[in-house]
Amino acid sequence: MPGDRTVGIHDLSFRTGSLVLTHAELSKHTGASLAKYHQGIGQRAMSVPAADEDIVTMAAEAAAPVIERHGCDRIRTVLFATETSIDQSKAAGVYAHSLLGLPSHIRVVELKQACYGATAALQFAAALVQREPEQQVLVIASDIARYDLDSPGEATQGAAAVAMLVSARPAIAAIDRPSGLHTHDIMDFWRPNYRETALVDGKKSLAAYLAAVEGTWRDYQNHQGLAIEQIRTVCYHQPFTRMAFKAHRQLLDTAGVSSSDTAIAHAITPTTRYNETIGNSYTASLYLALAALLEGDEDLDEATVGLFSYGSGSVAEFFTTRITPGYRTHLRTAAHTDVIARRRPIDYATYRRLREDTLPDDGTQHSLPHQALGRFRLSGIAGHQRLYEGFRPSN
Repeated sequence: MPGDRTVGIHDLSFRTGSLVLTHAELSKHTGASLAKYHQGIGQRAMSVPAADEDIVTMAAEAAAPVIERHGCDRIRTVLFATETSIDQSKAAGVYAHSLLGLPSHIRVVELKQACYGATAALQFAAALVQREPEQQVLVIASDIARYDLDSPGEATQGAAAVAMLVSARPAIAAIDRPSGLHTHDIMDFWRPNYRETALVDGKKSLAAYLAAVEGTWRDYQNHQGLAIEQIRTVCYHQPFTRMAFKAHRQLLDTAGVSSSDTAIAHAITPTTRYNETIGNSYTASLYLALAALLEGDEDLDEATVGLFSYGSGSVAEFFTTRITPGYRTHLRTAAHTDVIARRRPIDYATYRRLREDTLPDDGTQHSLPHQALGRFRLSGIAGHQRLYEGFRPSN
């Protein structure tokens, strides 16, 4: 996409929950060895939302720095991707739109397809900007991963939101064509409307993920994609960080390239720094991997970086981005490091109480304690309506 047809990520910001449960603390309850968590699944801690945090507050926290840096005059669309939606009708992005003080002449839509939804939003945003290069699109991915207590998936939980500003002449990364696509109807992971926690068939989900890696790569090649040797490295959706290493092995095998475990570790480890301490954040996970890579030590000016997005059920996509020269001056490394460092550690008993305390579903008024560290919070619920507090910039 030469010249003024270049479209991509102009800014990227993320936020996570105010609390953190380490796997050292979790292991005291489960009796599992730390090696099972640290080496087995590649996780060291999980972000836990405070009682007054949800996908909306995290989304607003992630997006506010983007609005403050760039303003909102050119934003015409907000696309909110999540698989832990708070309402069957109203888009979570409408709440975030209000908290951020965005003007009324903006369309707001929520997208859903498991963990893949943010990539759909990013591609839809790129198409809108291609059509009208003077506009910008705010893409937000926000999720809280929850599994049944004492289940195998509990150790992979996490929470985060990523906000990306999509623009012509992007300062961080241009989105390339083509994409490789793959869809297969499979029940590997799902959450019916009547459940608060997801259901997962671990072995089936692993197989479906790896099949999607192969399927997307073959489709990418069938549409004249780049050779594997032209791609510096790949960021993967990380339901747990060891999954990215398995996926890269699958990609290389599919592309007919042999590689050592050491070489794979060298390629993938820089993408896991944030996910290993935040946990699975569903739609946000892939873009936390991208943030970790960009904010690492390696100079990526003009490098081509692949992205593999997977959403159970299943839909997947492989595409590439070209990193913009000088991208480092636009990153938020210090802010992201601080967001992770300032989380308050909790013990397992506190985590358990937070999990067991739920909002009323009968419409009665309920106030929440002020625990959130950020500018936005869920203050309570009344008459089946969620009540938010926080900084609302002027329009």
